[in-house]
Amino acid sequence: MVHHFNEIFIQILILLAIALAVIGVAQKLNRPYSIALVLVGLLLGMIHIPVLEAAETYITQSNVFQAIVISLFLPILLGDATLKLPFSHLREQTKPVIALAFGGTLLSFALIALGSYYLLGLPLVVACTFAALMSATDPISVISIFKSLGVPKKLTTVIEGESLLNDGIAVVLFQISSIYLLSYLEMGWAGAGSGLLLFLQFAVGGTLVGLILGFVFSRIIVYYDNYPFETALSAVLFFGCYFIAEHLAVSGVIAVVVGGLVFGSYGRRVGMSETTHTNIDTFWDTIALIANSLIFLMIGLEIRNIDLSGRWPMMLLAILIVLIARSVAVYLSLSPIKDFDSRFKHILNWGGLKGSLSIALALSLPIEFEGRDDILALAFSVVLFSLLFQGLSIEKLILKLGVAKKEKKTAAAKSE
Repeated sequence: MVHHFNEIFIQILILLAIALAVIGVAQKLNRPYSIALVLVGLLLGMIHIPVLEAAETYITQSNVFQAIVISLFLPILLGDATLKLPFSHLREQTKPVIALAFGGTLLSFALIALGSYYLLGLPLVVACTFAALMSATDPISVISIFKSLGVPKKLTTVIEGESLLNDGIAVVLFQISSIYLLSYLEMGWAGAGSGLLLFLQFAVGGTLVGLILGFVFSRIIVYYDNYPFETALSAVLFFGCYFIAEHLAVSGVIAVVVGGLVFGSYGRRVGMSETTHTNIDTFWDTIALIANSLIFLMIGLEIRNIDLSGRWPMMLLAILIVLIARSVAVYLSLSPIKDFDSRFKHILNWGGLKGSLSIALALSLPIEFEGRDDILALAFSVVLFSLLFQGLSIEKLILKLGVAKKEKKTAAAKSE
């Protein structure tokens, strides 16, 4: 048994080395590494490489690894993102962020669920589960492009803030849809009320856990100026938020987001030196890079285990449904905000990419979950389209709309 796991560990290290090599090349070419990783993962998934066979099988078919995807990767990715988004920036863009994260996410979920049920013919539980994981946005690729083009801070904050908050909502919807929805459907209208109460329990409970732990850990670091210790505390905070919240039957994802925001803003202000601040950011940059590397590679590797035969019309229709739902959600939820630049709306619409979280949620479904193969095939096609077509064309859209000037940014970089 030990020998078997040693072999798998070595093979996963090989995959990680491949991922880092791909990232290095992508950065030299000034291209989003997530897209490059998906393409390489696709290539690895379609060709037979004996030395990687066991690792690919373990990654894509093991229930143990699928549990690790959620319980290990989610706190890392969300914690890292919250540290980079100062609450003061988020507060300045409260209206558009709240409108997109709450109104937009719920509207997108409803439209995708209805479209999947009536147009794709999926069972209601499967349709709602698919809709939940497709309601999450992943701005990793977009943010790297924003930075290279010098996009206004306002737009960057909105897309990051939306992603952070809607990730929490999407995961709560995913848990309710995949675990509880069937029993609620049997209860009729009483089940609808129970579902709403459970959603509020997840959301409010997760928020309280995050607030309490974020405040407690922020006060602890006031008494220390030791960046290795404080960095270790940040890891305990993120994973503590997640596992304590899950143990209390509330949202671990929302707890991590709220706890990270408190620690990254209040904790940073009252208890972190500049050295600690820099080292904590560097640590989580590195850990998040490793987590994202494996997840985006997994997107490509998963193709080997997805039966795409006969599903092409369904996959194309799913892409269309998700695109339409995103458009309606963005323009409708932002319509009450009168002073919001219409060009920003177009970029937010096309830049609402689906990525690592959607795939992580899909992979976390138990092997015996009815409709898992359909969800994997549809999620895979939407994420692939999102990363390759939307991700590669968003730069041209930004430049065409005149939101940023690439030449100025390049020139500034050269002068530095």
